[in-house]
Amino acid sequence: MIRLSEVQKSFGSNAVLRGVNLEVAKGTSTVVIGGSGTGKSVLLKCILGLVTPDSGRIEVAGKDITTQPRDEFLARFGMLFQGGALFDSLPVWQNVAFRLLRGELKRPKAEARDIAIEKLRRVGLTPDVADRLPAELSGGMQKRVSLARAIAANPEIIFFDEPTTGLDPIMSGVINDLIREIVSEMGATAITITHDMSSVRAIADRVAMLHKGKIRWEGPISEMDASNDPYVDQFIHGRAHGPIETVR
Repeated sequence: MIRLSEVQKSFGSNAVLRGVNLEVAKGTSTVVIGGSGTGKSVLLKCILGLVTPDSGRIEVAGKDITTQPRDEFLARFGMLFQGGALFDSLPVWQNVAFRLLRGELKRPKAEARDIAIEKLRRVGLTPDVADRLPAELSGGMQKRVSLARAIAANPEIIFFDEPTTGLDPIMSGVINDLIREIVSEMGATAITITHDMSSVRAIADRVAMLHKGKIRWEGPISEMDASNDPYVDQFIHGRAHGPIETVR
């Protein structure tokens, strides 16, 4: 579904992506791991077309993303943003139905509200939440609303950017389980970026480690612990000592 070939991106003298090669099969869940500042978010932005690579090629469903009509292309994606990124001034149901109330995906208001309530139910929230404002919800509930928004338009591809940031371990587990269930039910292709190894183990079919702008290791989750790669081993076990440089 997604193929990156020798993708490079620099910002001034800072080379962030230095020749990324990655394939994500249709209907699978890939988690990209790596330290802060290794280019994980830039990678997602390049796939979405929000950032233009300096060189290389990115294909979605076999087509170069630069040749696809913009609105039609973006309609294939859903996204769970780090921190939720809900609109404070809109009630929950309008946050969930945001894409369904405008643009090419526009639906009648009543239909959009019904879909929003259905998606809220899918993430474990009751209909009475629909008319509340995001500030009236707990962090875990806000994250569920964000997940409902990501799936509202039944996208083919879903990106999850640090989905458990700011959540306690129990709620993190709940969100991880929901993501896994929903991606499987929808048959969606998913890419997640995270530092949370519990998320990696719960969500991933395959894992790719991004280090110094390149994919250092990539393979099925079942092989991660036995990768024999010292960079992967240090990262997944959170060791201070190893080949990955740490700031002291």
